[in-house]
Amino acid sequence: MNNLKILYTSAEVYPYAGVGGLGQVSYFLTKQLKKEGIDARIFMPKYGNIDESKYPMEILYEGLIIPSEKGKDIICNIKKYEDKEDKDTPIVYFLENMEFYEKRSNVYGYIDDDMRFLLLSEGLMEFLKKSDWIPDVINCADWHTGHIPNLLRTKYSSEKKLKSISTVFSIHNLMHQGLFDHKNFNDLDFDNGKEDIADIYDPKLKKQNFMRRGIMYADIVTTVSEKYSKEILTEDFGEGLEHLLREVRTKLFGVLNGIDYTYMNPETDSNIIANYNYKNIVRRELNKQDLQKEFNLAVDNSPVIGMVTRLDSQKGLDLVEKVIEPAIRELGIQFVIIGGGDGSFIRYFSSLEKLYPKRVGTHLMPDFILPKKVFSGADMILLPSKFEPSGITQMESMRYGCIPIARNVGGLADSIEDFNPITQKGNGFLFTEYDPYALMSAITRAVENYKNETIWKEIVKSAMKRDFSWENSSLKYIDIYRKAIRLHNHIKDSKEEIIYQMYML
Repeated sequence: MNNLKILYTSAEVYPYAGVGGLGQVSYFLTKQLKKEGIDARIFMPKYGNIDESKYPMEILYEGLIIPSEKGKDIICNIKKYEDKEDKDTPIVYFLENMEFYEKRSNVYGYIDDDMRFLLLSEGLMEFLKKSDWIPDVINCADWHTGHIPNLLRTKYSSEKKLKSISTVFSIHNLMHQGLFDHKNFNDLDFDNGKEDIADIYDPKLKKQNFMRRGIMYADIVTTVSEKYSKEILTEDFGEGLEHLLREVRTKLFGVLNGIDYTYMNPETDSNIIANYNYKNIVRRELNKQDLQKEFNLAVDNSPVIGMVTRLDSQKGLDLVEKVIEPAIRELGIQFVIIGGGDGSFIRYFSSLEKLYPKRVGTHLMPDFILPKKVFSGADMILLPSKFEPSGITQMESMRYGCIPIARNVGGLADSIEDFNPITQKGNGFLFTEYDPYALMSAITRAVENYKNETIWKEIVKSAMKRDFSWENSSLKYIDIYRKAIRLHNHIKDSKEEIIYQMYML
């Protein structure tokens, strides 16, 4: 157990090909595991935009064959990147294929994503059959890797080299389960997870539920916050899988995500005008002025509320549309929003900016630098999500002293303490009901407390002192990996395997 070997498998990994929170977790968790003495490595696709001059690779296996029964076999290469200068950077194995990865510059959004991510799983199996390095545990990240536990239990169950591998399946967002619409499907298309995985060229693959299969076959299932692990057992949050999750709840655990405190550090961040920590938060005022100038807002002491988000209905933007104008007119706030996504939201916020010049600023596309200006310069960050498995934005903003106004769900609830005016304790403002009045009430509470400089400084200090580093979360993952190994070996060597097989039938 002191020499754990962990392979983290993900569709995206920062900085090689990162899209959102999943990419950051994939990298920073494995990096922290290495710091803890774990032999943690990564397996991912080699997309076309990954620069080999920046990340020099060696070919481990050329001409790796992934067999198919309904079409031609798929030929891949396995490449390895190892940072010789930084021993804490995990070794990365890249699955290279011209058709499915090299010609694609994006991670997601293709009609054949089901084929691309089944190829990732099958490619991992074929790679491990040849590899001298065999992990104790494969940590499978979200639906894209849901077939890995399934393959180990079925198609590759007779491979002696792979029999000892335990699996942890991590749910990052239960809403995404594959390419089909899990809320609207014909009963004939229902995937119970017990039939064989469809061939990579079989149209049936599009109707198979990658998420369900990961949950069913993995030794341990995790979510990215403790509260979300409880919420998904209910109909409101379970996305149609709540009954299955209740059946396997004894192997379900929640671990709150973390953030990297070197990358997210207001004391050293070169992307902001003034560096600071909780002892000299007065310097945040310089960043606030810089943010206001960046977005052509009036440079004054108005409370600035920011949003750094994907423009998606999950993020509660329908509530924002109903309250943001009253908040501008009646509470005197300024509003800045950064993010791309749904065209209807882009049109709304574009028109809002025209309607309220000097009060509203927008950058309606993804950006990696501007969020730090928001975190360091805005007074508050808005997070009114319908659901939020973990959320990283609230942790990043609190690290910079930007106070969250958030819904009391999932990882938001696990990471934010609602400010109590009696005890003077708390680091954010929470609301529970998914309702515009509840959101407006939380915004009003935040703005009223902002007016009291003494109270507000203490709230900011409390937020900045909160520890969201990966050190704490990584130790919990190590414990989970050990549980997975014990459970896997216990089932493998006992009559529980018979019970398991009966359940699968």
